[in-house]
Amino acid sequence: MRAFILVIDGFGIGAMPDCKKFNDYGANTLKNIRHAYDLNLPVLADMGLYNIDGTYNDDRQPNAAFARLEELSKGKDTTVGHWEMAGVITKEFLPIFPNGFPQNFVAKLEKELGTKILCNKPYSGTEVIKDYGEEHLKTGYPIVYTSADSVLQIAVHMDKYSIEQLYDMCEKARKLCTGAYGVGRVIARPFAGEYPFVRTSERKDFSLDPTGVTLLDCVKEAGLESVAVGKIEYIFNGRGITRSIHTESNLDGLNKTLEIAKEKFDGLVFVNLVDTDMKYGHRRDVFGYAEALEEIDGKVGELIKLLRHDDVLYITGDHGCDPTHKIHTDHTREYTPLLIYGCDVVPTNLGTLQGFDVINDTIKEQLGIADTPAKSVWEKVTR
Repeated sequence: MRAFILVIDGFGIGAMPDCKKFNDYGANTLKNIRHAYDLNLPVLADMGLYNIDGTYNDDRQPNAAFARLEELSKGKDTTVGHWEMAGVITKEFLPIFPNGFPQNFVAKLEKELGTKILCNKPYSGTEVIKDYGEEHLKTGYPIVYTSADSVLQIAVHMDKYSIEQLYDMCEKARKLCTGAYGVGRVIARPFAGEYPFVRTSERKDFSLDPTGVTLLDCVKEAGLESVAVGKIEYIFNGRGITRSIHTESNLDGLNKTLEIAKEKFDGLVFVNLVDTDMKYGHRRDVFGYAEALEEIDGKVGELIKLLRHDDVLYITGDHGCDPTHKIHTDHTREYTPLLIYGCDVVPTNLGTLQGFDVINDTIKEQLGIADTPAKSVWEKVTR
């Protein structure tokens, strides 16, 4: 028996009630893309994507169980979203730095790195290398920046530093990022080429340890396989994982997931598809996002044909990243979809559910690694 969690990064389906606190009023990733683009998602639609509360009240008969999930954690980023779906709710906001990092912290960072830094502001990752890339090449000073998320990002050109040197900088920064400076992730952002420069695929996240026991920990402890695909390893800081598979793109991650599905084992496969967020959501590329969704839809159609009779596929998002949102270019505080598909899954409208940790509890019951957890919907969706 296996559980596949497929996370479409930044895939929201409507602003949550507290969205105004995050400057996200009117955000609706799915709806706004669909209004701008003739979106064709036959597989996800058949599963019930457009039947979920607050979407379109589609009149088709879904072949999966479906729900709208309301995030309980404080925040709207990758770390807290994934942790919550794995059973750990973040009750306090991770620190953010809308004015850049304080000078006392910068002084410690520069001392640890042995060099001055550039920027130290919230910035778009593609814009920061345009604005600071040439100065970086002249001075050798790494570009350090943040965003609306709890992150410290370090960007360097591959002609100036090796990838090993960049990772070493990030490890040093991670050790400094504790307490009031305990950002969720320190992110290595290598780039290459000539102006306006391009980011390369060797990005790496250096995360905090999850603050509680996660689904991955429980799966591994039960002696089952816990397979991480994409940036899942980084989000959970390597914890609870028996095998990690890195990917270069959504298509690469989807194809590798198809190969994993052909294997014989029991346990969990946890997949993150980051392009919708990183390449298209943040860059406010509506058409790129739409095409990425259509690519995912086609590969999901291939994946469900490979599922064993007792496998279950859970498709969801970790937050929103509405590519039409005009107030900022960051994540958006939104509900996320949950689609549950399997041979024994009864097509069911589960309504709106509190907490992404519904996924954690349901999979624990599915895999038989816990007594009926409080939020499990397993009995509701199975014969």
